[in-house]
Amino acid sequence: MSGIIRMYKRDEDGVLHFREAWFDDEDRHFVVNHGVVGHQSRTEESEIGEDTSVDGLMAAFAAQCEEDGYAEIPPSEQFWVVAQFALKTKDGTERDRYLERNAKAALTTELAWRGLGTVERSEVGNSRLNIFCLCPDVNKAVNAIKVCIRNEDLDFTKLSIAAAPHGEPTGFKLKHSPRKGAGFTL
Repeated sequence: MSGIIRMYKRDEDGVLHFREAWFDDEDRHFVVNHGVVGHQSRTEESEIGEDTSVDGLMAAFAAQCEEDGYAEIPPSEQFWVVAQFALKTKDGTERDRYLERNAKAALTTELAWRGLGTVERSEVGNSRLNIFCLCPDVNKAVNAIKVCIRNEDLDFTKLSIAAAPHGEPTGFKLKHSPRKGAGFTL
């Protein structure tokens, strides 16, 4: 067992919480991150000795989460949220590749530390940069993306955001646009 374990649970008030754990090979730390989805999480790190089974720690973490009512949300029950930037050229320029790298990095961090999902891929073409994020909560993800792009000074005035259920890749609905009455096309 390796990688990251990420699980979610709704409390009695319907608030979505998350817990995740991973092993940091470089520092030999077992990391547990948790919190309310959409809010900055809390992180705890434990140094792990050479003789400690990382797989055992991950399995124990998963078992404790399940016991506490947490479960993975399969991709089929999540949403695609696309951050789209209008570009000046059809295939993008070196400046647009810079935007792509920086926006992906910023969004990866913003979403991860708030339990809001993952950046899955990006593509440049048709005068657009599209960054595809897989998210459990559309509205909170849209708000976090807007805040992140604005705070990182990454062409917020060119940003549109749309969302669709995972199983409906052509069913995108516009959630944010710099232009009134605009549509959304990938």
